[in-house]
Amino acid sequence: MQEKALLRLEGTVENIVYRNDENGYTVLEIIDGDNFITAVGVMPPVNSGDRVALTGMYTEHRSYGRQFSAKACEICRPTETADILRYLSSGAIKGVGPATAQRLVKEFGESTLEVMETQPERVALLKGVSKEKALDFAAQLRANAGIRTLMLYLGEYGISNSSAVKIFNAFGAGCVEHIKENPYILCQGDFGVPFERADFIAKRENLESDSGIRVRAGLSYILRHNEGNGHTCLPADKLLDTAAGFLGVSQARARECLDELIFDRSLILDRLGDTDFIFTPQLHLNEMYIASRVKMMLSFPAEREKNLEDAIAELEESNGIRYADLQRDAITAALSEGMLVLTGGPGTGKTTTLNAIIKILQSRGKKVLLAAPTGRAAQRMSELTGDEAKTIHRLLEVSWDKHDNPVFNKNEKNQLKCDALIIDEMSMVDCYIFESVMRALPMGCRLVLVGDSDQLPSVGPGNILGDLIDSGVLPVVRLNEIFRQAQESLIITNAHKIVNGQMPVLNKADKDFFFLRRTVKSEVTELITDLCRSRLPKAYGYSPFENIQVLSPSKKGELGTAELNHRLQSSLNPPDDNKAEVTIGSKTFREGDKVMQIKNNYDIRWFRENGETGEGVFNGDIGIIEKIDRKTKHMRINFYDKTAALTFEDCSDIDFAYAITVHKSQGNEFDAVIIPMFSGPPQLYYRNLLYTAVTRAKKTLILVGTPQTVEYMVNNNRQTKRYSALREFLTREDSLY
Repeated sequence: MQEKALLRLEGTVENIVYRNDENGYTVLEIIDGDNFITAVGVMPPVNSGDRVALTGMYTEHRSYGRQFSAKACEICRPTETADILRYLSSGAIKGVGPATAQRLVKEFGESTLEVMETQPERVALLKGVSKEKALDFAAQLRANAGIRTLMLYLGEYGISNSSAVKIFNAFGAGCVEHIKENPYILCQGDFGVPFERADFIAKRENLESDSGIRVRAGLSYILRHNEGNGHTCLPADKLLDTAAGFLGVSQARARECLDELIFDRSLILDRLGDTDFIFTPQLHLNEMYIASRVKMMLSFPAEREKNLEDAIAELEESNGIRYADLQRDAITAALSEGMLVLTGGPGTGKTTTLNAIIKILQSRGKKVLLAAPTGRAAQRMSELTGDEAKTIHRLLEVSWDKHDNPVFNKNEKNQLKCDALIIDEMSMVDCYIFESVMRALPMGCRLVLVGDSDQLPSVGPGNILGDLIDSGVLPVVRLNEIFRQAQESLIITNAHKIVNGQMPVLNKADKDFFFLRRTVKSEVTELITDLCRSRLPKAYGYSPFENIQVLSPSKKGELGTAELNHRLQSSLNPPDDNKAEVTIGSKTFREGDKVMQIKNNYDIRWFRENGETGEGVFNGDIGIIEKIDRKTKHMRINFYDKTAALTFEDCSDIDFAYAITVHKSQGNEFDAVIIPMFSGPPQLYYRNLLYTAVTRAKKTLILVGTPQTVEYMVNNNRQTKRYSALREFLTREDSLY
């Protein structure tokens, strides 16, 4: 489809309707001749009286009518005395009101703004203007000019105004000069600027392709990029090979620059076994700290609980059950040792074992805290144990710094107050979160980590659960017996078949696991839509919004989440005159849509029906859009365990959730799960991913597609290598940090 041609609109700003200073999103009215025009978009700081040139196109808003959607904004300072007076009187410069503006313009005329910026000592001679105020006026004008200059400079390279605002906030005035000297600072923070874009700017600034600045930045970029693939480090040789190819430089030049980075501690070299590995300083500290704290806890464990045989016997009698040998081993280990990892698949009695540990500790007056990585997982933990469980972020009392990075109020200086901490779904916990947990854990506190080591590892860097188990330095109990009641569930028995490399039973239709054969992709899509819209709701009373979840291995393709979401939204929540909707980016959201937060946002405030309030909506939180208010530009979403009002700008991190990837489903369970089974990328169609998907279903699991795809995934046990160092740090002598 042909894109609309961009238009240029010039005029004087009459009124600022709305402005978000954090990201620069602005709604303003400008005068173009005799016409008043509403313009929207991310813009530099603009004020009434500014002369602006906007590049963009006209759009028709459902509620507000015709608007000019600006993609770029150039600002010219007012030069006529009347415009300068209007500009200063508008509050553009904090501390300058109408009276002060009158005095300034009367004294300096058309040179007022230039004098205020470059000769504050002259301004300080005016009655009622102190030296400090005059200097502040100058600083504000320089800052405004600086961000305008930056936006114009970066706009030439296709870098958005919202990214420019973040960059200016990070580097301040003079950042254009910093960027020209080293364009690669743009891809070293959370600015949304890829290395390739910084590389293009560097070429325009005539920076040599093998310059130290470029090669060092490339090496660091490759390491940070691989954090997104779960790696905490990379073998030095692999890093050098990748860098040489990616940057088009010799191995020798890459090695020379890597040595420089290691020498000044910008990167860390550590030898693991017979191989040199390269870390960022933060991830090296993370894994070293975790290892040192684990060793310390093992050396100085919590006090051993006594008379455990009697306590277990009492629980058996009161609950009318008999614990299996491995369950008894786990209960005893958890209450005898300072740490325990409890692992096992579905139906092996992890919850029963966990409840016994909790009840014995509580009966002896011990304070036990429960936590899980996601809100859904914490909610399920609460339901299964009968005790309150919090997300790890809530437990550690998350807040944020000025750069929007999470900061936990619970730390080594303000530790948790508990005798035992139990964390569920440990396979999801990355090294950043686990390090924060270990910092907040008081000495003498018991730590029980529960998870299924056969599930997918964390989205973030590290292999915490796997490394703790494989290290052999702390007690691990693996429950492997499927209890008789669980054996009645085909979901559970098939999950164990899958993880053991056996084909699941696909030809039974009388239990909770169903396979529906379809050989054409379009038929798979049609059947999934019909299952969500009518068949499952009629047969089981399931709601497609609350009980049913479609999981796909991939985002792309006809059976990927993007296309499935489009089809499911059209079927389950079509356009309706009684439902407000809004288009954000390429997505049109409407009231009633099922959505997911896809990026942590620590600023968003939420509330619960019981009056509790807090802040933070996290990657993976699923909810329903309750209300879209186009006037206030907010969207209210019920995330099941909390309700939050998101600005339309925040909603750029919202996606549809009728269908989600298997990776995004971790930590969640759903009454009914539907999974398309059709050929796809080999790197996404493997055993552990299928196992993880199947174990997300509580009551009903439906596979739709071909048995050959199921067989391929069961037999494909090739897992992507994840580089991490925790196991090595736990087993060597020099890991104390």
